[in-house]
Order: sequence, then structure tokens, then C-alpha cells
Amino acid sequence: MTILTFSPFALSRWADFFANFGAFAKGFLYTLGMSAGALLLALILGIIFGAMSSSKNKILKGIARVYVELFQNTPLLVQFVFVYYGLAIVSNGVIMISTFFTAVLCVGIYHGAYIAEVIRSGIEAVPRGQTEAALSQGFTYSQTMSMIILPQAVRTILPPMTNQVVNLIKNTSTVAIISGADIMFTAKAWAYETTNYVPAFAGAALLYFIMCFPLATWARRKEEANKKSYSI
Repeated sequence: MTILTFSPFALSRWADFFANFGAFAKGFLYTLGMSAGALLLALILGIIFGAMSSSKNKILKGIARVYVELFQNTPLLVQFVFVYYGLAIVSNGVIMISTFFTAVLCVGIYHGAYIAEVIRSGIEAVPRGQTEAALSQGFTYSQTMSMIILPQAVRTILPPMTNQVVNLIKNTSTVAIISGADIMFTAKAWAYETTNYVPAFAGAALLYFIMCFPLATWARRKEEANKKSYSI
């Protein structure tokens, strides 16, 4: 009986988890809010830099390349530390960003680089002749992208874009390093306080699964549908 009581899988530990589920629910909503804000920023940056990457202008392509390479090849955790602690130190406390907006900013900019590559590949999948035809008809480059190229590239872009959204949601857990009130920080704090590590982190994993699995499933089905349509 004693072994069962102290087991990490003991029913009493899970009962304690469900009794304190309200804190995890708040963390779930906090994570959803962060994810929505970061996704909006990532989409804006992804579209802008994705279009720049496909431009014939070497300066625009160079700027987009620097952005993509910089954020794809540096750890997200380092970016969190720099924005949250570094800016405050450098500015002598003048620039203080909340944990929530630090997460939105860092995760949004980080995944914007990946989404830019997804959009670039989608744009390049559309025959280049359509861009040249639109420009020859007097359309500007931005009009060509927004009205002609991007609407056609959506089919190619959606599956990998959805996978990036799933990764974005999971990467919001990095905010726990600066004590953001997300699912992961809630799980860590509650586990340390109660020593109920298995229910805490298993419960956190389940909440992330609830958010990510429907998106991943939809992306997989969309990709399979695209393959069938292209093979016909």
C-alpha cells in the first residue's frame, strides 16, 4: 500500500491534478493567446519576406536572406533571453517587455523566418510566366503577388504552413524560461510544489496534444488531397 501511495502513477496524485486543473486551464488559455499573437506576427513577416525572397531585386532578396538565416540558425531560447533580459540591461531598465509580449515577439519573428521559406517555395511553384505577364500588363509587384501569385500558391503552402503552426504552438513552451504563465510553466511550478511530476507533465503534454493534433491531422489530409489532385 505504501508503494502504491508514493508511486508517481498513484491515483491520489492524479486526483490532486484534476483538483487543481483550473491552473492548467488558465495556462492553456495563456498559451492559446500567445500562439494567436505570435502566429499573426509570423504570418505578416512570412508574407513580406517570402515575397521579398522571390523578388528580382537583389537588395530585397539579400535582406530577406539575412532575416531567414539569422533566425533559423540561432536558438529560440537565446532570443528569449536577449529580448527579455538583454534589452532591459542595455537600456538600463527603459525597455521592459512583459513575458507575454516577449513570447509573441520572439516566437512570431522566429517562425516568420520559416513561414517566409514556405511562402517562397509556394510562390516559386507558380509558373514564373504568370508574374511576367502580370507585370507586363501594368500590375505592380505587390499587386501581382497579392492578386495573382499568392492565391494560386495557397494550395501548395497550406500543408507545410499548418505544420509550422503546430511547431509554433509547441515552441511557445519556451516562455517558461522567463516564467510566463503558460502550460509548461504551470506544470513545472505545480510539480515542484507537490512533487506530482508525472501527472503535471503528462497533463501538460495532453493539453498541447489537444491543440496540435487536429491541425497536424488536417495538414496531413490536405497534403494527401493535393498529391491526388496533382496526379490526376
